Amino acid sequence: MSDLEQEAQALAAAQRGDRPSFEGLVRAHQAYLRQLLRRLCRGDHALADDLAQEAFVAAWRALPGFRGEARFRTWLTRLAINAFRQHARRTWPEALPDPAPDAPDSDFAPAAGVRLDLQRALARLREPEREAVLMCFYADLSHAEAAEALGWPLGTLKTQVLRARAKLRVWLTDGQWPQESTP
Repeated sequence: MSDLEQEAQALAAAQRGDRPSFEGLVRAHQAYLRQLLRRLCRGDHALADDLAQEAFVAAWRALPGFRGEARFRTWLTRLAINAFRQHARRTWPEALPDPAPDAPDSDFAPAAGVRLDLQRALARLREPEREAVLMCFYADLSHAEAAEALGWPLGTLKTQVLRARAKLRVWLTDGQWPQESTP
């Protein structure tokens, strides 16, 4: 049986209220979701973990109504993004602390200098650009899946990715860093 078939069976059981099946889904997706949220939260691991937990609680509550029109992971990503946005609205700007220069996230880049530069560049993107990049490159979603997870039209997602890539290219290859974060 393929992984997708196993997940579909676990999902169907969880929709019927089977907690162990849902726990299996959580185990299968929690590392991905926590990494994604850590990027959105600019390295605040505690906040990312709290938001991941909120997303899983929301998923458990909404699971009976999940119709499978999107992949479970895409749906879960959307719930996590919604939790992040709600938190950011309640606590802005405290919700997004600046990344700590002495504590780079070692999960994504091989060299500390590259990690720091990338972290610094991502922090300077406008929020929609950062979300688009994180969905497409860190979460490894297709453009269509990322647009669905963010609740955006596909064209908007593609525009945000193009804008972000252009800025990152200038900042990371030419060293032309902006003085402070753009609004």
